[in-house]
Amino acid sequence: MPDTLYDSLKKYCSGDFYPFHMPGHKRNQAFGKRIPAAETDITEIDGFDNLHHPEGILRQMQEKAARLYGSCETFVSVNGSTAGLLSAISAAVRPGGEILAARNCHRAVYHAICLRSLKPYYVYPQWNPQWGLNGGIMPKDVDNILKRHRKIQAAVITSPTYDGMVSDVEAIARVVHGYGIPLIVDEAHGAHFAFSEKFPRSALELGADAVIQSVHKTLPSLTQTALLHRGTERIDRERLSRFMGMYQSSSPSYVLMGAVDTCLDILEDQGLKLFEAYVEELERARRALSQLKHIQVPGRELCGTHGVYDVDISKIIFSVKDCTISGRELHQRFRERFHLEMEMDADSYVLALSSVGDTKQGFERLVRAAFELDGELKDKERSTEREIPSLSRMKQRILPWEAMEQEAEPVALRESEGRISVEFVYLYPPGIPLAVPGEEISGQFVESLSRYQRMGFELQGMRDYTGERIWVLK
Repeated sequence: MPDTLYDSLKKYCSGDFYPFHMPGHKRNQAFGKRIPAAETDITEIDGFDNLHHPEGILRQMQEKAARLYGSCETFVSVNGSTAGLLSAISAAVRPGGEILAARNCHRAVYHAICLRSLKPYYVYPQWNPQWGLNGGIMPKDVDNILKRHRKIQAAVITSPTYDGMVSDVEAIARVVHGYGIPLIVDEAHGAHFAFSEKFPRSALELGADAVIQSVHKTLPSLTQTALLHRGTERIDRERLSRFMGMYQSSSPSYVLMGAVDTCLDILEDQGLKLFEAYVEELERARRALSQLKHIQVPGRELCGTHGVYDVDISKIIFSVKDCTISGRELHQRFRERFHLEMEMDADSYVLALSSVGDTKQGFERLVRAAFELDGELKDKERSTEREIPSLSRMKQRILPWEAMEQEAEPVALRESEGRISVEFVYLYPPGIPLAVPGEEISGQFVESLSRYQRMGFELQGMRDYTGERIWVLK
């Protein structure tokens, strides 16, 4: 008989693969012994409260989170940041309303747009061709859109990005509030910001009205756990609560809620000490990695360029843009030769996600591997090939939710330019749509997808798993 999922997990975790990827507890036994497991998996029995109407122990847990992060109120999500984003958008924008959305938002934002039949206006992040990275959102771009479209009811952006680029949230909040609407910030990758001055300031401190954080991504909690913070009174509390109840299971996992509570306890009791030690090891590793000859590890020097207001140094980018190998090849070498599992590989870089759960030994393994690989690489000759932005600026011809309901047909991807997509297309991670239903397919989009396929990346969201055909309006 084939191994069960549990058998496979046990076999993998008993090996020596080291996780430079989420979740943030990193299978570190110092935390693992305190994370509740199956033996604590119960239902809403007497004395254990109800997440959808918390009055006792779960209410205390949410109040603890609000205290730690400085929010007006915090809701716990056992359906990840997805439930938080769906709830915040649904609470802030009425059905059929208009929303300003950063085009590099996670697909959950687009799902909210479809579920609520919203009309989106997209603001694009700046593109950094030198590093092949999306930068930040410019406040002036937000202002220009809001000035032209006065019926917009809310704005939503992602900061930090998957790669750790932080926008000027404070300035964006001032712009958005000037039009009398709330700002929602997807801070899924920034739940650790509040615990060290070495990290950027949280959007909660900078005026955001709703902030969504995945505690499992960079903190010692279990996958699928998140927090939705209400930062101000601009979004109605009762509506937020109602939608959180709608977008989450009616039988929330006590294992997951117990993990959140344990995580909060760890942060409250030991957070300062743990983060001080973590940041010391992180900065030591980054100083060492800055001496690599061929692989480049960008950091705070990106601040002030391409809309980047600050950089989250916990995200370690290994760029091979000037080397003779691709990001995918580097990722494979880290994994196959050194058993280091990275968070993500792109065409010209690899992303290692560090967290407070990392050990000194883990950082040392990463540095040793990077230097050994760096010693084998060569710089490539200067290329005249243009760097193609990951997000093509395609025209929205009809609304996303309308496109998904129309009669459609498949066409060859190479022949799809000028047609209107009825499906999402994205790479996962990070889950940012390269195409959204209702957008007119551009030649640049076709070129980008063809390049991703040649490099071995898997495209998701398409009905045709081979990626050879895309469904478009008939």
